[in-house]
Amino acid sequence: MKPQPQVHVMDIPYHPDDIKPDAILVNKEKSPSPYQDGDNMSYPEKEALKQLPEASIWPKFCGTREYDHMELIDYIYGLFIDVPSIPDYWITARLNTALKGNASICYREMKEIHGRRSWPWCKRQIIQKYSNGTWIWQKTMSFEVDKYSMDKDPYEWCLRHSKRLKAIDPQINTQIRNHKLLTQMPGELEHALKCR
Repeated sequence: MKPQPQVHVMDIPYHPDDIKPDAILVNKEKSPSPYQDGDNMSYPEKEALKQLPEASIWPKFCGTREYDHMELIDYIYGLFIDVPSIPDYWITARLNTALKGNASICYREMKEIHGRRSWPWCKRQIIQKYSNGTWIWQKTMSFEVDKYSMDKDPYEWCLRHSKRLKAIDPQINTQIRNHKLLTQMPGELEHALKCR
């Protein structure tokens, strides 16, 4: 039987869309990381590391707040847009700092079972665990029950409902979102807004 070649971290493409979904990062002892042996990094990697925010200012994800997993995923997506040359393993290495409480325990157990994985794989696991059917159903029920009234702050109400609609359907466009928001307003206000 032929021995399997070991995959080095630097052999895996940097952009999240280029990474194979189930790429396993192996050979941890010799893998360069942003925290050790920085002399082995190329110039673009060093520049990307300078642009990457400190892990202490990343949004924290504990698994108990309503949307904190989505906030973390959106934040990391924004990092890939702002600094496209970020190596994938820098993101997964900083998850240890961003995850707290139950989410941190789940992540450590997942790493023990599956080893070190790519960010797209970790993202799918987070979505699978925390954006499950029950969670989406709760957001749908919260959206339907929370009608707008004049005593509510319109800005906070719209933001809250926009987050709920994004949780229910991440691909929702602005026109459909606005239409659904209008259906949550009382008849006279909805009519007045539609007539403008």
